[in-house]
Parts: sequence; C-alpha cells; structure tokens
Amino acid sequence: MIIKLFQSSHRLKAQQLLKKHCNSTTSCHFHQGEMGRKFVVGGNWKMNGTKSQINEILAFLKQGPLNESTEIIVGVPAIYLDHVKSNAPANVEVAAQNCYKVDKGAFTGEISPVMLKDIGVNWVILGHSERRQIFQESDELVAEKVSFALSNGLRVIACIGETLQEREAGKTEEVVFRQTQAIANKIKDWYDVVIAYEPVWAIGTGKTATPQQAQEVHQALRQWISQNISPDVANSIRIQYGGSVTGANAQELASQPDIDGFLVGGASLKPEFVNIVNARQ
Repeated sequence: MIIKLFQSSHRLKAQQLLKKHCNSTTSCHFHQGEMGRKFVVGGNWKMNGTKSQINEILAFLKQGPLNESTEIIVGVPAIYLDHVKSNAPANVEVAAQNCYKVDKGAFTGEISPVMLKDIGVNWVILGHSERRQIFQESDELVAEKVSFALSNGLRVIACIGETLQEREAGKTEEVVFRQTQAIANKIKDWYDVVIAYEPVWAIGTGKTATPQQAQEVHQALRQWISQNISPDVANSIRIQYGGSVTGANAQELASQPDIDGFLVGGASLKPEFVNIVNARQ
C-alpha cells in the first residue's frame, strides 16, 4: 500500500521510517516519537464533584508538575465547564462529556456544540460506554454526534470498546472495527479526532487489560484504519487506552508503541492523575 508523502519534514521522516521498520506493505505501527503523535491524557470526571471538590482537583493540577510534552484534557460535568475553564492551569484543556447532533431545539437536557463553543470549550467526549449502555446510544447516533461536533469546530475523543461478553466470544476486533466504521461513514477528516479504546469490562472494575492485550487491540485497530480509511490517518491518529488506568500501571501501558495516551476515569479525581499524565517522559 502506497503512503502519500506530505511536504512537511515529519511526513518525510515517517516515510523513511516506514521503509526501515515495516515488514508488511499493508500495515505498520510506529513509536510515538517516530510518528510525532503527541501523548494525550484525558481525565473523565463523569458525574462527580461539587465546586469545592473540583477546586481541590484544580489545586493538585496546578501543583503538578505536569509533563509539558503531554496534551492534557479534563472532561467536566456541564454545569462546571465555565468554572473549570476559568480556573484550570493554562496547559489543561476542558472537554464536555456529551453533546447532541443538532445546534438547538426541543431536546430537553441536551447541550449543543454551538453552546460549548460559545463558552470557549474546544473538546467533547462522545460515545463513552456509559452513554452507549445506560442511555442506549447506538453506533449510528454516536457517529452523527461526532460528525456534527467536528463540523462545529469541536475536537472529539471518540470512545469505542467491547463488553466482557463480546471479548469472551472472541468479538473484540469485530466490535471495535464496527464502531469505528460507523464514524468513518460520517466523517472524512480525522485531524481533530482522538480514538479512546475502552474495554468495557475494565472500566471501574479494578480489572485492566494487560499492556500486551491493550497493545494488540490498538495495533489491530491501527492496521484496520490503514486498510479501510487511509495509511496517513492510521499513522497520525492518536489512540488512547481507557480502563482502570492508575498511577501504578500507567507507565507500562504508556511504553506500548500504539498506545498514545489514556482516558482516565476515577483516578483523574485523585492526585495520582499527575503521575498518569507523566507516565511517558
């Protein structure tokens, strides 16, 4: 498969590395430093935090120190987005945890990308397993929301992942490929998309995929993207791992070549989040 050359030095370097490191004409993965995929760590606060508790989180983020080479995003409950954006350290971005697929209307309880942009929010988390399971969001709806968010200038963390039942049935790749294909059917430009692979069975359970298990899925997904979307997207898109990431296991997970960051739940509410941010030095 021929990879198009971009004019930038990064793309020229990528082409040289492809020839050096790949044994297959159809798939390849790169280390973060080689491809220049910036490590990105997201903290998903979910439905947690009073203002005083959030101020405590902001305090340990300000104390840091936070790796300047890592992109940091916190997913904040909607009513606190403006407060966190106004008080977070300059190098910490703020994300909404959801938004709908239209700009306004009779959709009680929803918020739109237009509203998020209006208060200066640049990121949104979409397709989280809790949205898919508890609120019955389909692959199609998630894809429509991703497309509309992007069209309104938001950057998106798009979540995918399999349940324990699906994993035990050997359907991990089938599920994550299907979920990614649904998004690919709706968008053409992946520049502002980060994919978060979150094995549902490892979210909030204390269980975690081994670094090798996580790497296998990330590598398979990157190869699928290369073959079904484009090699350029496969080589540049960042794929986070989400699933009971802690300060204790983050460094080993971060050492895997196709893991480009984390989407962290409960640990993002604790000071150990700083260690997770600094997992790749």
